[in-house]
Amino acid sequence: MKYFDYAASCPLDRDAADIFVRASIDYFGNSQSLHETGGAASNLLEGCRQELAKMLGVESAGVYFTSGGSEANFLGLMSLLSAPKKSGKHIITGEAEHSSVYNLLKKLETVGWEVTYLPLNKTGQIELESVVAAVKAETVLISIQHGNPEIGTIQPLAGISALCRKHHILLHSDCVQTFAKIPIENIAQSVDALSLSGHKFYGPKGVGAAYINPRVAWKPYIPGTAHEKGFRPGTVNVPGVASMIAAAQKIHSAMQEEADRGRRLRTCLITAIEKASDNIHIFGTVGDDQLSGIVGMGIKGLEGQFVMLECNKKGFAISTGTACHVGMESPARTMTAMGITGKEAKEFFRLSFGKDTKIEDVEKLATILSDLSRLPSKV
Repeated sequence: MKYFDYAASCPLDRDAADIFVRASIDYFGNSQSLHETGGAASNLLEGCRQELAKMLGVESAGVYFTSGGSEANFLGLMSLLSAPKKSGKHIITGEAEHSSVYNLLKKLETVGWEVTYLPLNKTGQIELESVVAAVKAETVLISIQHGNPEIGTIQPLAGISALCRKHHILLHSDCVQTFAKIPIENIAQSVDALSLSGHKFYGPKGVGAAYINPRVAWKPYIPGTAHEKGFRPGTVNVPGVASMIAAAQKIHSAMQEEADRGRRLRTCLITAIEKASDNIHIFGTVGDDQLSGIVGMGIKGLEGQFVMLECNKKGFAISTGTACHVGMESPARTMTAMGITGKEAKEFFRLSFGKDTKIEDVEKLATILSDLSRLPSKV
């Protein structure tokens, strides 16, 4: 099977897997235990915290390890809401946020919060002007994902950050798709909180991290929580953290090389498809505003689900959107956020590249998609 679903999950790096096994055997103690075995685990954990902080360009005191990106999003948002810079109960977010953010904010609406959901433009970006227009005196938090997981567009966080500073609004960003893919140090230094997930960059599943600016005086979501300075309950997965950091260091050091290779793969795919068919639409933008490794597409007249199954039959794994959304009857949230509805929205599918993607496989997949585009409508 040729794998084209790296945006959903990556295979565990072999070196990171070795680190996981070694840490599980040699550093099995609970990092909160006061004896020597617990101290060894704690020392390893603190070393990992410092290494991640270096990659983000932030203070290690603000780094907290979690069970993944969804928990990091949840606890990051709730931490910021516990320490607003001013009074108010208004939040601004995007219509295409990850379900861990979107569903939490929907829940908050039921307990008195007001949430404004911003649409995406035709290239999949949030217009800075729409953020400016949405700000109220009562706005205390904005949460905008850095990179869209379905079409790969990058949002204008620098401008949004400046707006937040001007109006004393806290800023959170889901950086799950962008960490170790593009440099995010400037983003990390301009937000109040961000989230990342290990299995998106060849680390293990079930481990991630949140960064909360140490100057935010947040309160524990669950009072009395001891782990991660009160940020979360439950024993920290020290071997998983060590494995994740090993994977992060490895891919982070090769980030520019992988980004260049991703652009070549993307160009190859798009060029081959444009020569072969007029029925295939590619969503997103170009240049520095686009993650090269994520390609959102649609074939006129064919449901994305049908395209995915046909590719699977031919030995290619693609997806119809984020894994947290697949299985629902509604179209990908990114499509509706862009104003694309009905049959056209259900045509959406996604390809995503990784470090093992070969150009000859991209060419074969382009041929398969071009052949499918000539089939009779099945929408």
